[in-house]
Amino acid sequence: MMNSNTFAQAEPVMYFCDRYDDYDGEIGIKDRFYKGPITVMVKCDVALNLTDATIQYDRYNFRSGKFEYYKSFDFDVSSDMKYIFFAPTSGNSMEFDDAGFYRVFLLDPDGNTVASALIEIISY
Repeated sequence: MMNSNTFAQAEPVMYFCDRYDDYDGEIGIKDRFYKGPITVMVKCDVALNLTDATIQYDRYNFRSGKFEYYKSFDFDVSSDMKYIFFAPTSGNSMEFDDAGFYRVFLLDPDGNTVASALIEIISY
């Protein structure tokens, strides 16, 4: 008989931290941040099979009651990666400039969602 249980790590899981350090790993994991840069983490039990990826932010518009495109960032990744951090670099700031609620997506080259999560950005 086949096991039909699904566990969180069986599929890509997205979460956030202040930054990633090669020695200490994830620093400041949470889902509520002040405006500014963050690091997006994606973890899976199997290889993600991506060579190109996009992190996209959609911001919730309270007037329309819908999430709307905010900004996105492109990355080159290795297809065998199971654990990836997408961090601000000199080429992309990955900053949240406005307070609000956001859906963050990891997209494959065809624009399909690989993983997503919600985050709240607050003012100082």
